[in-house]
Amino acid sequence: MTDTADPDDDFGLPAWVYSDPRFFAAERDRILAPSWQVVCHLNDIPQAGDFHTFEFLGESVVMVRGHDGIPGAFSNVCLHRGATLVDGPTGRCGHFVCPYHAWAYDLEGRLIGVPMRETYRDLHLHERRLPVIEVEVFKGFIFVRLEGSGPSVAEMMAPYADELEPYCFEALRRAGRVTLQSWRVNWKTIGDNYSDGLHITMAHPGLNRLFGRDHGFEATAWVDKMWGRLRNEPSTNLSERAYQVLLPDVNHLPAARRRLWSYYKLWPNIAFDVYPDQVDFMQWIPVSPTKTLIREIAYVLPDDRREMKAARYLNWRINRRVNVEDTDLVTRVQQGMTSRRFEPGPLSETEVCLRQFARRLRVLIPEARLPHLPDGWSR
Repeated sequence: MTDTADPDDDFGLPAWVYSDPRFFAAERDRILAPSWQVVCHLNDIPQAGDFHTFEFLGESVVMVRGHDGIPGAFSNVCLHRGATLVDGPTGRCGHFVCPYHAWAYDLEGRLIGVPMRETYRDLHLHERRLPVIEVEVFKGFIFVRLEGSGPSVAEMMAPYADELEPYCFEALRRAGRVTLQSWRVNWKTIGDNYSDGLHITMAHPGLNRLFGRDHGFEATAWVDKMWGRLRNEPSTNLSERAYQVLLPDVNHLPAARRRLWSYYKLWPNIAFDVYPDQVDFMQWIPVSPTKTLIREIAYVLPDDRREMKAARYLNWRINRRVNVEDTDLVTRVQQGMTSRRFEPGPLSETEVCLRQFARRLRVLIPEARLPHLPDGWSR
């Protein structure tokens, strides 16, 4: 993108926005609640009554496949006394029954049963239904948006729709289960690190061995993209070398993408890591100004080749090491942000992803332009 003349574009966000409760509250209202969040894949809820739950910003959402085959999302809270309807991350049911007073709802969220119905005045049973949450399906993945408006996921991902098409996202199946990790850092610290292409050479020796200098990054209006191409020169690391050798040809991919690792960060807190052998999604879910949950899972296409199974295992080993390295990095940054002497350093002209993120955040929350905590805001 072309940078504007705004002098703030040359600097990162001020340190106080990575820990202040008032700023976090503003982010919840202006950035996070109106954002799209991935819940699961259509193939995770293949039959009517299959459901997934999702917790975000204190709201519990249940995503369910309806009798008509269409996925719907509803507030996971009973209309009677506010009890949570569904427990656990996944399941299947013919309808929802509240465990508190047995109010029942069909798969489309309509209230269909109330014990001692005749004792309730003006109940209007068939007019009541669970609050509906906005849903969008993009290439098989199901997203929800709690409130607000704005571009669709398809519109946000439009610059990369064609290059993602050969990966057959719609046919993906989950490999394993969703994992959750709790990190004692601000959610933006994680997102900044994900989009920071300059740290790879210094901080990720494994990726440096795999890619060398053949990696890059770019920013569009709503999506950051990073990529690296596997080198032919054998790595000195056993797992990396084995991955280079065992990764089989993936014939449905164009030749230029069969040895390419691509990363896409969707505003504001979702990432898809797209490999020849699998696709991972990761969310960094804000819990508090200094606590974030990492939610992630891998998806694969059916492939029984021994080489492919080995490559997927080696991919996991390689990226677990990268995850450990990133955990150390974001922890260091979060700790450093507490220093009263820290002022954001200048951003390189190549740090287009960090510039774009900070630019959009400053537009939505103008207080982010202030170098210090505003008067009247307290920690």
